[in-house]
Parts: sequence; structure tokens; C-alpha cells
Amino acid sequence: MADAFFQPISGMELPRFAGIPTFMRLPHVTPGHPRESDVQIGLVGLPWDGGTSNRPGPRHGPRQLRDYSTMIRAQHPVTGLRPFAAANCADLGDIGPNPVDGPDTLDRFERAFAGLKAKGIRPLSAGGDHLCTLPVLRGIARDTPLGLVHFDSHTDLFPAYFGGKTLTHGNPFRNAVEEGLLDPKRMIQIGIRGTMYDSADRDFAKANGIRIVTIEEFFDRGVPDVMAEAREIVGTAPAYMSYDIDFVDPSVAPGTGTPEWGGPNAYQAMQVVRECAGLKIVGADLVEVSPPVDPTGGTAWLGASLMFEMLCVMVAAL
Repeated sequence: MADAFFQPISGMELPRFAGIPTFMRLPHVTPGHPRESDVQIGLVGLPWDGGTSNRPGPRHGPRQLRDYSTMIRAQHPVTGLRPFAAANCADLGDIGPNPVDGPDTLDRFERAFAGLKAKGIRPLSAGGDHLCTLPVLRGIARDTPLGLVHFDSHTDLFPAYFGGKTLTHGNPFRNAVEEGLLDPKRMIQIGIRGTMYDSADRDFAKANGIRIVTIEEFFDRGVPDVMAEAREIVGTAPAYMSYDIDFVDPSVAPGTGTPEWGGPNAYQAMQVVRECAGLKIVGADLVEVSPPVDPTGGTAWLGASLMFEMLCVMVAAL
């Protein structure tokens, strides 16, 4: 049972368009706050897109996701779960990046998440581009590699661009496997599609035992069947969930830097997360929401709704 301090502000008490926005209207708990040690799941902003290879903008994602998440209410419409009554959740604020130094930013993020793990806080993060996931994993998975459920239109298993060593949002999971942060045989990547430079990412996946479910297979088999396989692959050991908003079709979620046509609709986008129920998700993120390329804000509203779905899965795994 959650502490009363950690209950979000209800729209029956203060209109949702009023007040200072926090993730899902939860209390803002800063480092050193007297209630920090009581937090079980911390919602964190990662406002950085220095790993973007084309259209920038996800650095603005956490702020808009916070704003739109004020529309989230207390109870899941299907399961009836009331996550804020079941676990102590809080908005831990943003981890400040160094906007002109990528390696320093990755180090800052890694230290922050290692600190959260030491305090027993499970993170649910809002990016930022997908490279933000790598320092999160460095912070929470150094001692034991995690499984991974990854929703995306891209594998993010590519080698470094231009033959160099600079990391981008195109290779966080390749590095995570090479660094021993993820168990490749407990990884599944769902929704993969779009034109390709070459097959280097698919070759890496095949060589390491990573399961890739293309969008064609996804639609041929259907959500329940694909996600049953995902649960089997990941198993009962601790795992991470990473959700790139470009998994969703750009007709539904245009606010992202590298959109790919032919993806799931909004219902399917939420359904895949619900089908992760029972997995031991110890950390998760929603990345690549780019407000500058979606003036309607619809992408952020879907992103905030997905974060609530992810939070429910994490709460059930406590």
C-alpha cells in the first residue's frame, strides 16, 4: 500500500490545466528529499538528444510528456490496477545533461542511475533520444545482465557511424550487449521495419541470439501470439523495457525524428505493453518523442499514456 504522500493530485481537487506539471501529477522528490528513501519507482526525465543522427528535438520530450501526463488518472481501465495506491511513485525531476559534451552527459546519466539503484529505486525514464538508454543500463545492470523487451522500428544494433567510435541512437543495444549489460538470448526486438543501409544489425543479432520480430511477422501473427513469445524469451529473471515511439505508425505518432511507415495503431501500441504483464521489469523508458515535429501534441499524449501502461507493469512486478 502506497504512502499518502505519494498520491498524485486529483483532477477533482485541482483542474488538470492548473498547477506546476509533474509526471502524472506525482510529488516532485529531489535528491536529498526526506522522502527519497521511500520511493519505489522514480519517473525521470532525460532531456538530451546528442545521439540523434538526423532530426533533433527529443531533448524537449520530457517537458511535454510531463505536461500531457497530467491527464493520467488513478486507475487502469482494463485491469483495474491503481498503481499509485500500490507503490510509492514520484517524479524525480530531470537529470541535467551537458548540452555540448556527449560523453560527459552519458557519464552523468550513468552515475545518476547507479545512485537510484543503490537506493532501491526502479526507474521509468522519458527521453531524449534512444542513446539515453545505454547509460541507464550502465547504471543499473553492471552486476547482472538484464533481459530486454524492445519496441521500435529500428534495431539500434548498428556499428558506429563513419567507421568511428562515437555513439548514436543507432547503436545503444549493440554496445549494451558488448558491455555485458544485456543477455542477448533474453532479448526480443519487435516491430522492426524500414529501409536499411545494410544487414550489419541483423547479422549482429543472428550471431548473438537476439530475436527480431519484423513488422510483417508482427501483423501476420498478431499481438497476443508475438507477446507470448516475448514473455517466454525474457522469462522470469529481471528485465528492462525500452519503447521507441517510432514503433507506432507515424500517422498516429508523427512527433519523432526517424519515422517509418507501416507500424501499429494506438491501441496495438498500448496492447503490447499490457501483454508484458508478469515480467519482472526493473526499469523502463519511453524515448524519441520530438515535440517540434508534432505541433498537435498527440505524440506526447500517446507517449504519456504508454508510460502509464509501463508503470502498471512495473508496479505489478514489485
